[in-house]
Amino acid sequence: MLKAGILAAATLITAAGISRAQTVVEHGAEHRLQLDFHVPDAALAAFLPADWKPNIATSGPAKDANIRVIFIDRVAVTDALGKLAGKGASRLIYLAVPVTGPAGAGGQMIIGGLTSSSEDAPGFFGNSIRASKSNMQRSVASVGDKTIREETWSFAATGGESFELHVKLEAAPVAKGQSETRFFDPRDPSLYQSFKVEQVLDIARNATTGIDRVSEFSFKGGGGNFAKLFDGTEKLLSIDSIPWYARLISKP
Repeated sequence: MLKAGILAAATLITAAGISRAQTVVEHGAEHRLQLDFHVPDAALAAFLPADWKPNIATSGPAKDANIRVIFIDRVAVTDALGKLAGKGASRLIYLAVPVTGPAGAGGQMIIGGLTSSSEDAPGFFGNSIRASKSNMQRSVASVGDKTIREETWSFAATGGESFELHVKLEAAPVAKGQSETRFFDPRDPSLYQSFKVEQVLDIARNATTGIDRVSEFSFKGGGGNFAKLFDGTEKLLSIDSIPWYARLISKP
């Protein structure tokens, strides 16, 4: 049950029949903080190609979420041969949408993001914007028998796109989960990368389950290309701490 909940909350929807005959692109060890939102449907539709639509869960921890803002600290990135890829580390934000498409295709679609690294812009999906400012602070403290995690992120681009986040939460013991998911290119959904993932997901606040171990939280995002997605009517549904995330990226 725990594993099922982890996969649902992250909406790591495994596409049936993902081919194992794929070419490895890179491997990354990451720390993530994920926010699940419901944003205006019409605004979101403008980012998706024809015949593709959000795959919105009707129950469970991911209920009603149509987009995820994922703050990512890439701490160790290697290429297919195990050698350091570029600088080997970067910070970025993904805007990820759980989607379904023609003939039952499913997975997620990266519709935009910001990155600290020029090597990641515009990236495989063609829509990562180089941030003119990218700051991140993260700390872990032991208070009695409790573990307290605190994070502050700030990204901004010259086009007006920006995301700011502060969160302080009490961590909970969680199990490791696994998944394999296709991430489609919104310019041409016939192109995709497969993410094979092992992760530890801690759902710290959730509108459906009522869990709330978050003592401090603030978020401000949008502007530029993302202004209509985050226009003040967006609804926060979940705050997920992912302190350990190993990702193997491959392509057909």
